[in-house]
Formats: sequence, structure tokens, C-alpha cells
Amino acid sequence: MRTHSRRTRSLALVAGLATTGLLLAGCSGSPAAGTDSADTATDGAFPVTIQSTLGDAVIESAPERIVTIGWGSADTAIALGTTPVGVEAATWGGDADLQFPWVAEAVAAAGDELPEVFTVYPEVDIEAILALEPDLVLAPQSGITAEDFATLSEIAPTVAYPGDPWATSWDDQIEIIGQAMGKSTEATALIDDIDATLADAAAENPEFADLSYAYVYAAVPGELAFYVAGDARVDVISGLGLTLDQTVADTPITEGTFTSVVGLEQADLLDDVDVLFTWFNDEANQAEIEAQPLFAQIPAVERGSYLPNVDNQLAMASGLVTPLTVPWALDQYIPMIKEAAALVD
Repeated sequence: MRTHSRRTRSLALVAGLATTGLLLAGCSGSPAAGTDSADTATDGAFPVTIQSTLGDAVIESAPERIVTIGWGSADTAIALGTTPVGVEAATWGGDADLQFPWVAEAVAAAGDELPEVFTVYPEVDIEAILALEPDLVLAPQSGITAEDFATLSEIAPTVAYPGDPWATSWDDQIEIIGQAMGKSTEATALIDDIDATLADAAAENPEFADLSYAYVYAAVPGELAFYVAGDARVDVISGLGLTLDQTVADTPITEGTFTSVVGLEQADLLDDVDVLFTWFNDEANQAEIEAQPLFAQIPAVERGSYLPNVDNQLAMASGLVTPLTVPWALDQYIPMIKEAAALVD
């Protein structure tokens, strides 16, 4: 398997974006974490067994009716040629049909019907999934529980995460899905395409290589949470050639989270950051946070090299690394970054 990969690599994108990271250079073609190499040696060869923290999924034949839970799996299934029959409702960042716009666009381009949507909070709607008669449930980047897994596995082979919930690297996710669908070669090509897309964008914007950045969740008053390498938000920016600020990178991850949480009184940790990225739930939340004097005094905020995102769809797209989100997000994201970068001395 590709060592959990790109999550630990540094992601200098010109040399080969790595990550989720959001972009890693080249693929090794070895089986992804959480899979049985003996069962994945040949494209399209079934049965295939995919291991996960919650248990094994034994897939007897090429799936035709796929259901996805969590983030990103629907995107990869569609990119590999199969529109899911059901997906988790996009309650944050979705459109009026509770579909992510990049998913809806890809489904329309394929001439297929939109997947049915179902809820997963406060619990997975098992009855809705059962009614869809799936032959495969994909949830490698999700938070399903052991109980969910056991129940779903009675309906269809269920692919869960190979490590912790919500912690599967983007490339491992694509590899796992490719193996589950009998399309490992195509999955490797998708990873390479993402790498190439980011590398091309970095090459087209060489000024990004001179900039440091931090991506911060600041929507809670009095608090800052630094996203770290391995989080898709960070890996996308690093993939575009910017460098994660070293002080931010060295701040320890807070136990029980996937961020480094500090009090706003430590906002001076961001003093050397050229470009500051963040997102808010809405404009009212943004105004509340920006009214805090310590936040307003952050150098990047003062000079305007600060990208506060209140577009939930763009925030979600730039927080995922999939074959569909990367091109969709970059079209909007790069002009915003260039504008902020121009304000850095």
C-alpha cells in the first residue's frame, strides 16, 4: 500500500504534489491501505476483499448499485463510470436537491439520474439504504460506527475506513474505491490526473512558491484551530505551491481533534503568515469573529491577504480532494489566492 501516504509527505508541488494530502506525486500501484493484496492483483478480478478498521468487505462481483456514505466516495465512483444509486444528503454545501453541485454536474454530463439522498444524522437511515438494494456500500472516508458497519454489511458488502474515522488520505480513498469496483488502473490514473492538475496550476502561478500560509478555523469566538498537513484544505494549498508556515506546522495537534487548537491570545503565532485562509458558516459569523481586536490585528487580516470564505459550496469543494472537486474548486479558488497574494509585500 502506498504509505499512509502522502499525508506525511511535504508536498512541494513542483516536485510532485503530495498529500492528503492533496497531491502526491505519482502512484506506486501497490494496494491501498486496508486491502488484501492477494485479492487486488488483477483489475476486474473478483472476488476482492477489502479490509478496514471495522471489518472486511468481500465483494463477489463488479458492483452496479453503489451507495456512498461520507465525503468524496460518490465523486470517485462517478469518475470511475458508475453513478451511485444513493448518496448521503449534502446538508452543508449542497444544492436544493441536497446534492453537491460538482456531483450534479457530473451526473448530468453522464446522462444519468441523480442519486437518491438519505440522512445519516443523528443516525444512518438504514431503511432508506435497504430500499435502494445496493450491492456495495462505500464509506472509506466517513464516521460510521461499528454498529452501522455490522448493520450495513447485512445489506451489502460495506467498505469502511482503514484507520480512524474521517482520516483516510485522499489517494488511499481513491485506491480503495478503485479496488472495490475492480478498476484499480483507472483509479491510479485519477490520482495522477489530480497530481498533474495541481502541478500545472502551481507552474502557472510561480509567485505562490514565495508565500507562506496558514489555514485556520476561526468561527468559534476566542479560539483558533490550525489545520495541519494531511488535511485536504491544507494539502490543496500546498499543492498549489504555497508553504505551510513553520510556526503553525510545529504547533501540536490537540488531542481528540485533527487540528491544533489555541486561544485567540496566541494569535501572534500567525505574525509571519503571508496569506491566511479561513471559512465561516455565514456572514454573521464572519462579522462576529472579525470584530475581535486580537483577530483584526493579525498581519494578514490587516493587510488584506486574507481569504475568508462564506461560500459553503466552495468551502466544501476546497476541503476535499476528488476527481470532481479539484477542477471545480480551482477555477474559483486560484483567482482569490492571486488577489490576496498581490497584497503581500
